[in-house]
Amino acid sequence: MSAIFQPEKAILELDGRFHSPVEPADFPQHITRWRNQRWAENVGLGALSDAEWIEHFGKFTPLKNSLETPLALAYHGHQFQVYNPQIGDGRGFLFAQLRDGQGRLLDFGTKGSGQTPWSRTGDGRLTLKGGVREIMAAGMLEALGVYTSKAFSLIETGEQLHRHDEPSPTRSSVLVRLSHSHMRFGTFQRQAYAGDADAIGKLVEYCIRHYHPAAAGADMALSAAGLLRETVVATAELAASWMSAGFVHGVLNTDNMVVTGESFDYGPWRFLPYSYPGFTAAYFDERGLYAFGRQPAAALWNLRQLASCLTLVAEVPALEKELARFEGEYRAAFRTRMLAVLGLKPMSEDKDLELLKALFAWMGETRASWPQVFFDWFGGPASGARAARSPLAKDYAAPGFEPVRRSLMEHETDRPERLAHAYFGECRPASAVIEDVEALWAHIAERDDWGPFNEHMARTEDARQALRLSQAKT
Repeated sequence: MSAIFQPEKAILELDGRFHSPVEPADFPQHITRWRNQRWAENVGLGALSDAEWIEHFGKFTPLKNSLETPLALAYHGHQFQVYNPQIGDGRGFLFAQLRDGQGRLLDFGTKGSGQTPWSRTGDGRLTLKGGVREIMAAGMLEALGVYTSKAFSLIETGEQLHRHDEPSPTRSSVLVRLSHSHMRFGTFQRQAYAGDADAIGKLVEYCIRHYHPAAAGADMALSAAGLLRETVVATAELAASWMSAGFVHGVLNTDNMVVTGESFDYGPWRFLPYSYPGFTAAYFDERGLYAFGRQPAAALWNLRQLASCLTLVAEVPALEKELARFEGEYRAAFRTRMLAVLGLKPMSEDKDLELLKALFAWMGETRASWPQVFFDWFGGPASGARAARSPLAKDYAAPGFEPVRRSLMEHETDRPERLAHAYFGECRPASAVIEDVEALWAHIAERDDWGPFNEHMARTEDARQALRLSQAKT
């Protein structure tokens, strides 16, 4: 561990109402399949040997001066807008906390690390495919500028798992995420369900101290309203980021949203193959509740549930005032984010919206590949020659594209030097649509061939370095 490693255990400021000590599973095998070396170096753990990596992130030997015992976190949640008081960390726990070079409190959370008091009938495990998919989602989202948890480690664990929604038996794994927070909306819901105003107050104080210091007010009521304000702003930014990335989270339950506005927990996610507001990621989302185009509304609905919890310590009018910020914050963030993924400088609001309306109208009519279009036209007027070499070149030459082209040419390229990156010399972008996921998994499942997966992640890293899209918090 390097000198920049700063262990923490701030979660112990919260008592047993919020977490429960647990023991990690004892796995029969440990094979490191993913090691996020870039982020390991960022937090002072880049020098760990392979054996030390497995010791900490496969066997969960505590990190020095951090938590001595893993803690399964307690929460409730609305699942597809139906309240469920029977959930909590069922196959994961908070393993450790630390601070980064900016002084931010970060969490190491697990997935597939064994049973907890909230496992119910679950085995507490994670399929290897599930871990691979999470790495791909987090990596692509980071490349596209979304404020996301980082897939820090994936270790194959040698067990055979049975699942009803994929071929079984299937291989097992344990994942470690690096996140800014695990303070879910559902964390507040559990305490509100118990009518515990003191616990709500403790959560407000914890979140302000470690995540949103600007929210602090002269008393608890003002602080709670301030925390909601900061969470509304962060969540509006998150929703806009998903929409600009063409990402469908799939399960926007209140236990899958945190007060820092960080995207995390990737189960049945999808990236759009083409522009379609009704596109869903989860096969069990039969009503399309969390369809692509409904994600901002789902985020706001979840914020309302958080606000309801805060009524135990704050006044309703003050909370309603903060909720009313969402639409304006979202619209502004959406415009900014969309121009960012197109590599363009903002013009006037009218001109920017004219471009976006023309682009989405054309994409909806033609069902052109979402990843390809945004790759081809990154940089707008500076990218015409590259777009002319694209697999979609004929579509761009058709009369229907002319309104889009005209509007693109009116905008100025933002940081045009980015286009010199070798990534833009390719014909196709890094992509994580479902066909890419399944093709990469087939290599692993059928031949234990990790080469294509590693190549994909290297290509995703190329995209991150080429695009250089800023994240709100990282």
